[in-house]
Amino acid sequence: MTAESEARVDAVLARLLNLHPKLIDLSLDRMRRLLRALGDPQDAMPNIIHVAGTNGKGSTIAFLRSCLEAAGKRINVFSKPHLVRFNERIRIAGKLIDDEPLISLLEECERVNAGRSITYFEITTAAAFLAFARQPADLTLIETGLGGRFDASNVFAQPLITAITPVSLDHQHFLGDTVARIAFEKAGIFKPRVPAVLAPQTNEAESVLVTQAIEVGAPLYRFGQEWRAWPGNTGLHYESRRWKLDLPSPGLRGRHQYDNAGTALACLDRAGLVLETGALAAGLSGVEWPARLEHLTTGTLVDMLPPEWELWLDGGHNQAGGAALGAIAREWQDKPLRLVFGMLEGHDAVAFLKSLAPNVASAVTIAVPGEPTTRSADNAAEAARQNGIAAETAPDIFTAVKKAASGQPGRVLICGSLYLAGHVLAMNRAN
Repeated sequence: MTAESEARVDAVLARLLNLHPKLIDLSLDRMRRLLRALGDPQDAMPNIIHVAGTNGKGSTIAFLRSCLEAAGKRINVFSKPHLVRFNERIRIAGKLIDDEPLISLLEECERVNAGRSITYFEITTAAAFLAFARQPADLTLIETGLGGRFDASNVFAQPLITAITPVSLDHQHFLGDTVARIAFEKAGIFKPRVPAVLAPQTNEAESVLVTQAIEVGAPLYRFGQEWRAWPGNTGLHYESRRWKLDLPSPGLRGRHQYDNAGTALACLDRAGLVLETGALAAGLSGVEWPARLEHLTTGTLVDMLPPEWELWLDGGHNQAGGAALGAIAREWQDKPLRLVFGMLEGHDAVAFLKSLAPNVASAVTIAVPGEPTTRSADNAAEAARQNGIAAETAPDIFTAVKKAASGQPGRVLICGSLYLAGHVLAMNRAN
């Protein structure tokens, strides 16, 4: 990977952004047309685990990959969004795709598409499927983009497993303004005779998901019914008719990660895979997934902190994500917690900050760099003040961190957007 090849990847991606007037336009017609022209690569991808949901999709897939690779399996993964480089979205046999093959795939899809209208996510998803068809793996892990029913990834006739992580309010302008309507969209990935694994859900979401699974003919594998997972004194406990496991605590922080790890185990369990307990233990404890309550301990931003300060990063951006951070903030009583907060329009900033507010000393707000749909720093500050959080603005990430890390030693938590998290990771390792 060189600066020249990175620039060539960026140039192709920039062209693909111009193939449709909208970044998001939920439909499967364009995607199916391109896939047919490419020879239907999605039909050559074996043993697909297809994951939808509002929160926890990426973490659940990270646990799946980690456990399967610890068991010696060859795994292909499609996830989104990327944090620093687009290559992060396509992982082939454990490694991020290199620039040159990525350029070749993207240009092939561009050529076959022949200038027809298609969204950026659709054509790049087709490129990922083409890569996986040509280099098949033991299992293929696919994360949906937005929704499920009309998501560009929802083109598989017979996946191995479908899974729905917790459903909550997000992207209401595309998916509907109630949890029930959003759950209906997520349930669109269910397929006849394909087991449907359900993570812990609200009653409103679960009612819709169960109804849709029964209507489609997808056998249900529900948290609290067919499987259970919970934290104990020694780690994570998982129980079903087939498995009774005592495993280490998940390597990702937060109580919600026990649910995500449990959902990953339920997928492996229901798929009937034969895996050693040691591999599952190594996978859960050794998982890596950046910007999910990540403690940054080295880098440019860390170096500028005063002594005894900590820097944390999280990409959560909706009410449920804020609630997960709020639960962690309640446990962080030994030092003051100060936020660096930025968020895109289309997400509810007031709702995100509500659970955090009781345990936050102050916030410094910024616009998300380079994002045309970002909230202004002033707008983000107003959302903080509506939750009773003292807030001031900053023009950039460096200034915001400097302002936040003042006074007695504490923790700085940068949060509100995965796009912001990506900028932070890129800046922090630029030194």
